[in-house]
Amino acid sequence: MTDAIDATDTPTPRRKPKPEKTSIGGRELKPSTLMMGHGFDPVLSEGSLKPPIFLTSTFAFPSAADGKRHFEGITGQREGGAEGLVYSRFNAPNQEILEDRLAIWDGAEDALSFSSGMTAICILMLAYVSQGDVIVHSGPLYAASEGFVSKVLSKFGVSYIDFPAGATREELEDVLKRAKKQAGENGGKVAMIYLESPGNPTNALVDIEAVKEARDANLKWDCPIAIDNTFLGPLWQRPLDHGADIVAYSLTKYVGGHSDLVAGSIAGAKKWMDPVRALRNTMGGIVDPNTAWMLLRSLETVELRMQRAGENAAKVCAFLKAHPKVDGLGYLGMIEDARQQDIYDRHCLGAGSTFSVFIKGGEAECFRFLDNLTIAKLAVSLGGTETLASHPASMTHLSVPHARRQQLGISDSLVRISIGIEDPDDLIADFEQALEHV
Repeated sequence: MTDAIDATDTPTPRRKPKPEKTSIGGRELKPSTLMMGHGFDPVLSEGSLKPPIFLTSTFAFPSAADGKRHFEGITGQREGGAEGLVYSRFNAPNQEILEDRLAIWDGAEDALSFSSGMTAICILMLAYVSQGDVIVHSGPLYAASEGFVSKVLSKFGVSYIDFPAGATREELEDVLKRAKKQAGENGGKVAMIYLESPGNPTNALVDIEAVKEARDANLKWDCPIAIDNTFLGPLWQRPLDHGADIVAYSLTKYVGGHSDLVAGSIAGAKKWMDPVRALRNTMGGIVDPNTAWMLLRSLETVELRMQRAGENAAKVCAFLKAHPKVDGLGYLGMIEDARQQDIYDRHCLGAGSTFSVFIKGGEAECFRFLDNLTIAKLAVSLGGTETLASHPASMTHLSVPHARRQQLGISDSLVRISIGIEDPDDLIADFEQALEHV
């Protein structure tokens, strides 16, 4: 290794503190440009253009005083957090480079990476709730997210109130008033407003701006608005620009984008990240270095992949909409509800490539359609390079009680489709022949 670098000169021995240039000739640079190379200095890693994979559990301190100072930051005895690498349960090079770049995509001050999207969501919620508190959340949610709130947190005295995704400002005011009353009776507070928009699997949108207005008018304490933006982000929606405080992702999906890894993240202002970071330090759950490195690779093409998939989805949905065996589509490019269209126009930058299609009939008809697909694969997950199709009512949302599924619009006739980057005409031919068996 080179002797030219003094490890005490930089916070960690391979990072650049921020992008060197954020504009050129008065033009603000886009995230896809700012991110490229951000957080990594080749000079500090033998000139390697791409970051190596740092497979180590611990890091050598330049001095005992440095070690003490880093632990003062890690344990919260000094503000600012660790100023260097300490131990891979807390921080490590590949993970920190990844977090630097994720923050750029969402315009966030800070970001944290996790071993899965659900790890990110669970640690996020645990960091903010106490006994007697209430979580207010939108519906539908991913089944595991809803189950964590209703079945796990409830065991520790945390309750919840939910509201439909398209709720208006007035309806949200009423929900928050009820939540405040319930929290007061339980000796707690409204600890978090948790959103999923678009909702899984219906694509129902939440009015983030209305949620923020209702929060600010009714809750006179710090109550973060967190949102799972997996279906649209980071390309097609930037929730922090519309009033959310924390944005969460299953990085397994579009950011990873190749169906070969599992990871998650959250991003937001440092004041919202610090409590979550402290709990992650204790519980673990940080993404491993190899997965972080793969995500760094994937981030470089996320815009290209999402754009191609979005274009494909528009063509496929135009075909499906006209098909006689299709009862309807939950596709953001073909919204029929005025309230949902208004939210889309204000919040979204694209319609995405994951949608629901309602097959005439029920479970049996959906199964015949799914079993006869040839290009599209019958699998859960979404946002990969390949097209995937699944039946939420009997798969991802099977654990949700039947009555609740019906309330949320997750019917037996709903098939969720995630369009990949194959040739769109080939995909249309595949869907056409599969529908012939219905």
